[in-house]
Amino acid sequence: MDEAKLLESFGDGVRSTRLAIGLSQEKLAMECGLDRTYISGIERGKRNVSLINIHKLAEALGTSAAELLAAKGGSK
Repeated sequence: MDEAKLLESFGDGVRSTRLAIGLSQEKLAMECGLDRTYISGIERGKRNVSLINIHKLAEALGTSAAELLAAKGGSK
């Protein structure tokens, strides 16, 4: 899998997990201590996320980092 597809796949997983629990990007960003535009960039596959931020996202989404990394997003 190339890098762009990997980032898009991770972003899709973050988006689908976030939507499944009813969080807005803004609320997720606040929970993680990150900027909403950063969350948007992750979900669009435009950001290469650090391990620390993956952990922050997983905690805010009520899942583990491993589950978040394995999550598959819905179709575009």
